[in-house]
Amino acid sequence: MKHFIHLKDIPSRDLRKILLDAKRRKNSRKKLNTLDIDKDKPLRGKFLIQMFEKSSLRTRLSFNLAIKQLGGGTITLRSNELHLGQGGESLEDTAKILSTYGDGFMLRTDDDKKIDNFANYSNIPVINGLSPSSHPTQILSDVFTVEELTKKNISSLNICWIGDSNNVLNSLIAASVKFNFKLNIGCPKNYTPNKNIFNWAKKMNKDLKIYHDPKIAIQNADVIFSDKVISLNDKVDKKKKLEAFKKFKITSSLLKKAKKNYIFLHCLPRGSEVEDKVFQSKNSQVWLQALNRVHVQKSILLYCFGKLR
Repeated sequence: MKHFIHLKDIPSRDLRKILLDAKRRKNSRKKLNTLDIDKDKPLRGKFLIQMFEKSSLRTRLSFNLAIKQLGGGTITLRSNELHLGQGGESLEDTAKILSTYGDGFMLRTDDDKKIDNFANYSNIPVINGLSPSSHPTQILSDVFTVEELTKKNISSLNICWIGDSNNVLNSLIAASVKFNFKLNIGCPKNYTPNKNIFNWAKKMNKDLKIYHDPKIAIQNADVIFSDKVISLNDKVDKKKKLEAFKKFKITSSLLKKAKKNYIFLHCLPRGSEVEDKVFQSKNSQVWLQALNRVHVQKSILLYCFGKLR
């Protein structure tokens, strides 16, 4: 049994196996309809339980399609529909009940300790669909998208992040270690990366570059990542934060510093951090990025269920 909670805890060779499997599976579905099951039906009879404590569109839809295309089934629960450590039932007991009924558990949570506790008490694989410190399924899918578009190993590319230091960036930093790619980070001085993930990367001999000038950070970039500056549950002075990020808006003018054939990616939803002209441009690959989550999450499920080829 293998959990999928943080990229930094998963061996590089396993992450690469997931990407290779996703590539094979995506290619094999070219003539299939959305709800057609993969010919080998690797997860036939398997049941995935999903629970969302935070709003979700892409993660919810992509995991639903992923398990169904593999031949399995799923149910989606909201946190207020079960006890979840409240109402007289401990989180340990909830985890054991879920383990009794399901074969896997995907959790999107507002509490890192909660997903770690589920993994400790669960007898089935636990997948992190997003937590305050990590969004591993998103970033692994993004690596897949970059390599699909460029037809190059991501280790040979210059990757740039412009924006807030959040859970998505944390997972991107972890990916830069696992896949050995150059990562430049552009952010305001008071919004630098999480110290824990940054120090871990340094221990792994990763030389991350942090710039407080977006024009320097984006110089010669092959791929530019960004995310919404104000997250849904961001408990900050929003006016003050938006003011701090004014100079970090991704505009067509700023992107002149990147390579001519740059790729722009955004995990969505978007806000004012990116110019509409950029978002809708031919260099923007946000729709393919969203679609590829289905393919990669299929292979993540196979990894967790011990069925990865």
